[in-house]
Amino acid sequence: MTAVTILDSNAALASATRMVAANRDLLIAIAGVFFVLPGLAGAVFAPTPAMTSGMTEKQMLDCMQDYYASSLPVLLLLSLLPMAGMLTMLVAMLDGARPTVAQAIHRSLVALPTYLAAQLLIALAILPLSMVLATVLALILPDKLAVSAALGILLYPIMRTMLVGPVVAGTGERNPVTTIRESIRLTRGNAGRLLLFIGLAGFVFLVVYGLLMMFVGVVLVLMFKGEPQRLLGEGVAGVLLAVGYTYFVAMLAAVYGQLADPDSGTPSA
Repeated sequence: MTAVTILDSNAALASATRMVAANRDLLIAIAGVFFVLPGLAGAVFAPTPAMTSGMTEKQMLDCMQDYYASSLPVLLLLSLLPMAGMLTMLVAMLDGARPTVAQAIHRSLVALPTYLAAQLLIALAILPLSMVLATVLALILPDKLAVSAALGILLYPIMRTMLVGPVVAGTGERNPVTTIRESIRLTRGNAGRLLLFIGLAGFVFLVVYGLLMMFVGVVLVLMFKGEPQRLLGEGVAGVLLAVGYTYFVAMLAAVYGQLADPDSGTPSA
């Protein structure tokens, strides 16, 4: 049996930081096109309906159903752009030949159908499993606790398939089943380390994001009213989320580089 490569999260974090710094200008352009602009477009053309405290649960459900029914085409398009952006960033960071933005976008668009197919296969496997787990656990646990426990158990398969994007972008593989198998192979013995690595980074980002948005919210309330206040808030939130997502993608690229080629370490910046 092939020896298991143990993830070094400190080295992966250092490599991710180097990759972001080395590709800063290219990543800024990609993040602006694929993350910030779609977020602003969604805020303008498909704004989330406002929920009031006086609404009943049925009214809120009807409101959200109407929203998704009317905005589904726009939301689907806006969800595809960040996926393409993630693959574009991965191509840029994993290719030592340093492709241009146009070359990275072209390669990501070619890889996008494979990535989508792989994610669909993963969802088709995980969703029925989650329902079965929740049903079984509900026999011995309260409903809310059963759902929480089922979601916690599902973190394992999610971590095992976390590297599908880097595999698609880094190898050019076009068979979605093969990309899933490769992700499972690479993450063997590292699901817990991946969860701790990604989870801690996500927690830190959420704390920083929450504090910054509280400050920005106060400033916007004092300086602007109505629609300008909402759009500026969405713009600032979009930029912060784009920064966070860029580092998340860099972390995936660093983990992939370390586990796929342990002898050479993580990808060079």
